Amino acid sequence: MKFAILLAALSISSPALADWEPIEKIETYAVSGESAEQLYLSIGEKGPVIGKDSAGKARRVIAHTFFKLTWQRDYQPQGNACVLKSARPRLIITYTLPKPAGKLPPALQARWDVFAAGLIAHEKVHGAGIVDMVDKIVAFSTGLTAENDPGCKKVRAELTAYLDQLSKAQRQGSHDFDRIEFGRDGNMLKLIAAFLDAPPKN
Repeated sequence: MKFAILLAALSISSPALADWEPIEKIETYAVSGESAEQLYLSIGEKGPVIGKDSAGKARRVIAHTFFKLTWQRDYQPQGNACVLKSARPRLIITYTLPKPAGKLPPALQARWDVFAAGLIAHEKVHGAGIVDMVDKIVAFSTGLTAENDPGCKKVRAELTAYLDQLSKAQRQGSHDFDRIEFGRDGNMLKLIAAFLDAPPKN
């Protein structure tokens, strides 16, 4: 049984173009079981729902990277032109991950710890992509100028077009990353296989 991880982003770079920092949060959902197989089945039953599959059933995922992005933008008319003087983002990235509801036997806990570390490492790549995307937006936005634009409509339209282009590239980057991770010899398939490999010995 395989469960996909939600595609949420592009590649974590540290913000280098502005004095802002992303806010990262971790939320968990409870899973239960006395073996790796039972825990994994519980993930399939309780993981976050991200839509429906082709059969109309709820599509659940192992882990989920979600982000909320808002902006403070300073548009300034300069004569007959408009200048976007600054664009300050507020980015909140939330990682949703499974967590055992109860205490696990030591051997199973050790296997779970490796599995959980691999999950967050994968999701952090998505988070890094989001940060990278926002950095690119800041770089493009700051100082963006349009002549004969007293109402700043041209600047806004140019920014919107760029954001649409960047968003598409971001989603494609996420799809490409997950395709590799879940493909043959991919890190995520290896991680899941290692977790389910053999019954733990206490």
